[in-house]
Amino acid sequence: MLPLLITLIAGAISFILTRNFVRRRLRFVDAVHSPFAPLITGMLAALVAWPAVLLPMVSLTTAIVFGIGAGLGTASGARALRRHEVARRRLTP
Repeated sequence: MLPLLITLIAGAISFILTRNFVRRRLRFVDAVHSPFAPLITGMLAALVAWPAVLLPMVSLTTAIVFGIGAGLGTASGARALRRHEVARRRLTP
């Protein structure tokens, strides 16, 4: 039960962090709108998480779900940028 929970949390955290990073930091980068950006991001995230498989409660599935979450987060953030759904923060006097 605990490895499943770790896998789900890793996927959710990678999705949220990647989506927010794309929406805030990569909003002026044109490459994030490429159809290959989520695929490349997902593969790189899975490769980065792969050494964590050596830990006892982390499996290969966790690394793969982490990569999928990062790829979906990239796609979601890029879609939000295209639709201008990014909240405009304005300082008020």
